[in-house]
Amino acid sequence: MTEGPNPLPFDSFMNPGLGKYSKAYKESIETPEKFYEGAAWILDWYSKWDSVLDKSNEPYYKWFVNGKLNVCYNAVDRHANGNRRNKAAYIWVDEKGNEKIVTYRGLYKRVNALARALREMGIRKGDRIAIYMPMIIEEPVAMLAAARIGAVFTLIFSGFGAEAIAERINDCGARLVITADGGYRRGKIVPLKESVDRALELTKTVETVIVVKHTGSEINVVEGRDYWYHDVVQDKELVEPERMDSNDPLFILYTSGTTGKPKGVVHGNGGYAVWIANTLKWAFDPQENDRWWCAADIGWITGHSYIVFAPLILGLTSILYEGSFDYPTPDQIWKLIAYYEADILYTSPTAIRALMKYGDEYPKSHNLSSLRVLGTVGEPINPVAWEWYYEKIGSSQCPIIDTYWQTETGGFVISPAIGIGVAPLKPGSATLPLPGIDPVIMDQDGKELPAGEKGFLVIRKPWPGLMIGLNNDDEKYRSMYFGKFKNMYFTGDYAIKDKDGYYWLLGRADEVLKVSGHRIGTIEVEDALLSTGIVAEAGVFGKPHQVKGESIVSFVVLKSGTTSESPVDTIKNGVRHNFGPILIPDEIHIVGSLPKTRSGKIMRRIIKAVYQDQIPGDITTLESGASVEEIKEAIEKFRKELKMANDQ
Repeated sequence: MTEGPNPLPFDSFMNPGLGKYSKAYKESIETPEKFYEGAAWILDWYSKWDSVLDKSNEPYYKWFVNGKLNVCYNAVDRHANGNRRNKAAYIWVDEKGNEKIVTYRGLYKRVNALARALREMGIRKGDRIAIYMPMIIEEPVAMLAAARIGAVFTLIFSGFGAEAIAERINDCGARLVITADGGYRRGKIVPLKESVDRALELTKTVETVIVVKHTGSEINVVEGRDYWYHDVVQDKELVEPERMDSNDPLFILYTSGTTGKPKGVVHGNGGYAVWIANTLKWAFDPQENDRWWCAADIGWITGHSYIVFAPLILGLTSILYEGSFDYPTPDQIWKLIAYYEADILYTSPTAIRALMKYGDEYPKSHNLSSLRVLGTVGEPINPVAWEWYYEKIGSSQCPIIDTYWQTETGGFVISPAIGIGVAPLKPGSATLPLPGIDPVIMDQDGKELPAGEKGFLVIRKPWPGLMIGLNNDDEKYRSMYFGKFKNMYFTGDYAIKDKDGYYWLLGRADEVLKVSGHRIGTIEVEDALLSTGIVAEAGVFGKPHQVKGESIVSFVVLKSGTTSESPVDTIKNGVRHNFGPILIPDEIHIVGSLPKTRSGKIMRRIIKAVYQDQIPGDITTLESGASVEEIKEAIEKFRKELKMANDQ
């Protein structure tokens, strides 16, 4: 694991060499203000900044101090009033095949109409609004309209229930909510307005609700509070974009932790927009005529940064999809790529593993030759999944941009960067830091570790995309992110840097297992399980052990068509052969599916809670609860088998 698989060179079809990258990276670390001075002109500014960076109140960093801009103007107006006016900004499609194409000029008109409606409802610069919507065109329109008038929005993932909505509204003090009557998911209607109604019984600040008619479902309309979207956006005059300070807040996005209330991550206007636009350009090198598909949900930071703001700032055409990748048939995603001739696909490793289990015939039956670049987001990608993605989806011709970042970082921080030079890729590694990112691996005492040793991933220097704070929680911001290693950003992740300077993410620091004196990341064990060839997905955690300290427990989903008569033995033998005995789980439970969020992350804490007969906590973001029941059944079966063995 330390050295990783052999590098795969891609010099034949990408800009060869690392000269451009090395030059940019060196400048960004040695003379950051000069570097970011140039990077900032990816945007249009009303007035230039006085200084690039103010560190006088660290860890509250200010970027492009006193610079004035509007993110909506940069994402919409400058294209709508220029050569891209008739270019598609979004191609929207749903799982039933309905389609809607919105040009930059059309987006401009929609955003202006809603911005005017918000103004007429009393929303002004600095006011807070909440957005709770399905994956429809009106969702980015709402975000852009808020940015246009300087309202701070919080977009709430449409999988959350009433209590989670209320908690976020109460923390940010939202005055207005934009929602829809419902959304579609796997052929069923999700009643979104109903959830908002229940949430508002627990809040006091909301005065107005705007509702998009999307599914045609019957809803409860509260007189004087609820308004239909199509009624309020008609015949509206244009709205001049608000001139925002670079360090004014743009949005608040709540990250749901395993315990305690969610953290309200606040991102600003200038630094955030500069960072996401540049990182998309650096990492993926999108071209003018590309069709970009970031196959995530807008409710997460991936969607904020790389479905809405960055692609629009760069003037790209994005595919926006409402539905599941494997519904109504397992090849839905491949059908859409072939039909719309997507050039770049950016999705999660969990989605890739889930699609792998259906076999190779589905992607093989569609023409995926339009794809030029592939990307992954959300968690480290296992080498086995990486190779399948590269070979079966990209026909061994597409580089895989394995991006490492977080809600708090705003955009990519460690990633291949084909836009500024190419290093050979290693399956499973996020490769090298992007310009401006100065990562280091440290031990518990803050000592820098040499190559090959596992430790905590820390970033030493600030960068423009870094959050500007936590809403209503200064103490947590300072202690959680900058307290462990003074004035250095603590990612909370466990990682290793190999001898070539490549970074390998090994899971959350609080999920690291200590087995017989060895510190092992959960990702390492899951990689080992997938390497056996019969495992499609795996979730791993540790439990106390009198001798070893911790023992490894795993739940796995087998690949379709697995014929092994004793799959548990096959898996154990495969792990022993590929990685040695230390990574062999003490328990391997076979299930039909694992609990995952709708954004694709395996919820290990829920697996562990069910295993330990504990309440699993918040499961509102689960794709399906069926996997929880399957895990319970697998545990019960294991206990019966264990009892029978002991009785004998």
